[in-house]
Formats: sequence, C-alpha cells, structure tokens
Amino acid sequence: MARTKTSPIPAALRAAFPHTIPILAGFLFIGIAYGVYMNVSGFGFVYPMLMSLLIFGGSLEFLAVAMLLSKFSPLSTLMVALMVQARHLFYGIAMLDKYKGLGWKRAYLIFGLCDETFSVNCTAEIPDGIDRGWFYFFVTLLNQLYWVCGATLGGLLGSLFTFNTAGLDFVMTAMFVVIFLEQCRKEKQPWTALIGLGASLVCLLVFGADSFILPSMVCIFAFLLLFKKPIAKAGDFQ
Repeated sequence: MARTKTSPIPAALRAAFPHTIPILAGFLFIGIAYGVYMNVSGFGFVYPMLMSLLIFGGSLEFLAVAMLLSKFSPLSTLMVALMVQARHLFYGIAMLDKYKGLGWKRAYLIFGLCDETFSVNCTAEIPDGIDRGWFYFFVTLLNQLYWVCGATLGGLLGSLFTFNTAGLDFVMTAMFVVIFLEQCRKEKQPWTALIGLGASLVCLLVFGADSFILPSMVCIFAFLLLFKKPIAKAGDFQ
C-alpha cells in the first residue's frame, strides 16, 4: 500500500507558532496603542489596518501619523522613511543565505522582515523534518497578523475608551533582552555579543539616543567582517 504524502505546511505552522508567542503579546499591546493613537488623531480604523498591512513598520507607522497631519512633503517623507527603516538593509544582508532558494516565499519574507521576525528567523533552531521555507514564512506571517489585528482592534476600540499608553513600548524592549540573553547562552564565546554591545554603547554616546541605530549597524557589520575569521574559529560565526 502506498504511503500518503503529508503536507509540510501544518507541521511548519506548529513549529513556528511557539517562537512567535512573545511577539504576539508585544505586538497586540503596541498595535492596540497605535490604533488608539490613530483614532484620537482623527483617523478611522481602516487607516491603521491598511498601514499595518502595507507599511508594516512600527516606528514608521507612528511617525506616519504626524506626516499625514502635516503639510504634504513627499521628499522629506521619503527621506524620513529611509532613515527610520535603514537598519533593515543590514537585516537583509544577514538573511541572504537563509532566504536563498525559497521561490515565491522569498518576496514576502523580504517584505515582512521586521525587527522581531529577523530575531526569530536568524536565531531559531528549526526542528528536523520541518521545511525551512515554510517555517520562515509562518514566523513572518504570524508576526504581521498580530500587528495588523492589534492595530485594527485599537482603531475600532479607540473611540470607546481612553487610557495612558506610557510604558507599553517596554514590552518590546523586554522581549529583545530575552532574545539577546538566549542567543548569548547559545554562543561558545561572547565575541558577537560584546561587539554588538560595545558598538551600540559607543554610538549611543557619540550620536545620541535618536540617531545611534544606523551608525551602530554600520559599526557592527564592519567589525563582524573585520574579525570574521577569529569569530568563526571560535564557532560563533559562519
């Protein structure tokens, strides 16, 4: 009797979902806060829903509220968007090998590569027998769905209640701290973690809290290239 071939899709979804649970909590809270912010700024729920679906960049979406309410200036809007999201260039470079040969999924994976999805897809250990492409796809899709649902819900409920959203963004900070510590635990030597912390701290002191992210990415990338051989020898870089 011939064996029936099982689809890799459900298995990949079951494997991907647990990795996105911390992001689910963060995205729902921040997404709702964003939807409420859009509502009190005079926009209906359709705006946060479409912006979270098509832009899918949390920081940029918050800035877009002020852009929509200010004088029309497409050039300055373009420049701000490039500066705010420029860190994704480095995410993309880091994911070139992981996303290679994934067919049509690759286009969506590139579009949906936010900070949190990068953190999961870059560090997750995919179980044996799980299709790599579908795993990356569902991590990306689930994370975007969490954000879209949170933003839409906030837009719908924003007119019904008001609350102080100060401090909600710390949920995402706490999640990144946990991911960082987990990655440090997996490393044989802490070289990449030290490079990341050192470069970020120096750039923070030099450029300030509002402008240090992009210089930090450049410095981290440069140091990883410069010390690629010793780090690879230590077993922390490929």
